[in-house]
Amino acid sequence: MTSLQALIFDVDGTLADTERDGHRVAFNRAFADAGLDWDWSPEVYGELLSVTGGKERIRYFITQYHPEGVPSGDLQDWIAGLHASKTKYYTQLLSDGHIPLRPGVRRLIQEAREQGMRLAIATTTTPDNVFALLEAALAPGSPDWFEVIAAGDIVPAKKPAPDIFHYALKRLELEPQECLVFEDSGHGVDASHQAGLPTVVTVNSYTHNQDFSGAALILNHLGEPDQPFEVMAGEAGQATYFDLALAKELHQRAIATP
Repeated sequence: MTSLQALIFDVDGTLADTERDGHRVAFNRAFADAGLDWDWSPEVYGELLSVTGGKERIRYFITQYHPEGVPSGDLQDWIAGLHASKTKYYTQLLSDGHIPLRPGVRRLIQEAREQGMRLAIATTTTPDNVFALLEAALAPGSPDWFEVIAAGDIVPAKKPAPDIFHYALKRLELEPQECLVFEDSGHGVDASHQAGLPTVVTVNSYTHNQDFSGAALILNHLGEPDQPFEVMAGEAGQATYFDLALAKELHQRAIATP
């Protein structure tokens, strides 16, 4: 029987609650720096999360709310500059320790390393954001723990397209049935499902009402021994927190299901 070889993690909303108090705040600071009167409230940002990718999100916002409010010239370059400013502020928020990992993330990654499980990342956020989060919230040098960090514009189409997972699988030289994915959003599950990857979902305040059809297990978070998870859909047996034993059990159950 095919055994579990690798864990593949999304980043924003999965490793840490980066969206509301990280990316959103950084976007607003970048807007202020650029002399823009834009302010993305938590509610507006929740709407914008339906668009995958930071630069794409800015473009959508302009189209929907401020079609006349941008400078003349190359819009793509202007958006790229605005997004670079946002990344600077986001990195600063991470360095200041404002964005911790979600419950169970550090424990599971450490257990996986101790048991020789391979690790990878597949995300739509930029590589700079990934490295900044891992260095600040997980451990210095921790990006090296991941064999593959598939991020940002490395593939033509972002989630819900499966391209980023196809890229990660190719780099890992693994088949989908040899991996388990961790996601937090409907777009992420759509992408992993199209790539044939069994998936665990840990919802957050922005995604808890989304469609996660096809997910192997849906939780509020990965849990800790003293902070049990809540199972929202699926079967976790007697487990109260997510560990490698549960990962292997879910993986076997998922690949055995036609």
